[in-house]
Amino acid sequence: MDITAAIDRLTWLCQHIPALLAAVPIAELESKPAPEKWSKKEILGHLIDSAANNHQRFIRIQSEHEPVIFYNQNDWVGLSRYNDMEIGQLIATWTHYNLHLVAVAKAIVPENLTRNGVGRDGQPHSLKWYFDDYVDHMEHHLRQIVTY
Repeated sequence: MDITAAIDRLTWLCQHIPALLAAVPIAELESKPAPEKWSKKEILGHLIDSAANNHQRFIRIQSEHEPVIFYNQNDWVGLSRYNDMEIGQLIATWTHYNLHLVAVAKAIVPENLTRNGVGRDGQPHSLKWYFDDYVDHMEHHLRQIVTY
């Protein structure tokens, strides 16, 4: 059981995506396709929220017995008001938080990858599953913002 491929993908994203995000016109980043849909800035903000919540998950799964961790993503995005923030701040926060998660992931001892946590679905999933899912989820949302 190994998360090296997911760590490599996350590292690549941190190295290449910031410049692509910075090149997107601000009007395009702030435009909402519908009042109830997220703008591209809000999607990026959601990825910051995901990093914060998964950071907790990656640590707590290693130190607690099957912690239950989930959050209301719409509340987090709405209350954070990402569309009102400077794009440079959002890009820097997304980049540096994910570089931190790369370091956290590299420090995970292999036997901890089989430890479980519980999410919104109420089912236990391994730390490996959560880390792989985190990177998959990020790639899905980044493709909604930029082409790479």
